[in-house]
Amino acid sequence: MPDISSPELALFPLQSVLFPGGLLQLKVFEVRYLDLIGTCLRERRPFGVVSLLSGSEVRRGIGDAVQFEAIGTLAELLDVDSHQPGILQARCRGTSRFKVIASRQQADGLWLAQTEPVVDDPVETPGDTLQGAVQGLAMAIESLAEQKAYPFLEPYRYHDASWVANRWCEILPLPESAKQQLMQMPEPMLRLELVDDFLRSKGVVA
Repeated sequence: MPDISSPELALFPLQSVLFPGGLLQLKVFEVRYLDLIGTCLRERRPFGVVSLLSGSEVRRGIGDAVQFEAIGTLAELLDVDSHQPGILQARCRGTSRFKVIASRQQADGLWLAQTEPVVDDPVETPGDTLQGAVQGLAMAIESLAEQKAYPFLEPYRYHDASWVANRWCEILPLPESAKQQLMQMPEPMLRLELVDDFLRSKGVVA
């Protein structure tokens, strides 16, 4: 697990939840985040993604009221492109989770936080009763690929309950608050069981 306790971790508050192992695509145009991406590229360091409770992703003025969740996920840069002046397109991978202990905002609007790591999910194999969720995800990925949509990073880890649950959480029409609760849940098998219950209630799996 990366050492994210020191120095302060730069935060990127978003109106979405980043799961470990997830793909995050960002369109970056604010100066504070352009500088952040440049620093992360040079120093090969991650930044933290936290889900907004209130406030906007885009800074509208000094003293903007912003609140965000205490549990977030580290994002490591995979690649960065610049097709327009002053705009970066960044692809990132979610890695480990962290807990915000204290935070402060710089004059330029960038949030920094003292954090402590959250233990990574253990790798647990889904049991027979959860194979419907596993097979359903495989079918969903195949269907998306036929539409030239690839929302998940390879390799696909169907043997890992955490990975299967996280990928379902990313594409299911759940409130962001529910996704946050699932993301920070410490028991990956329970997370997948809850996802499986939802899928069965909607007739997605039998």
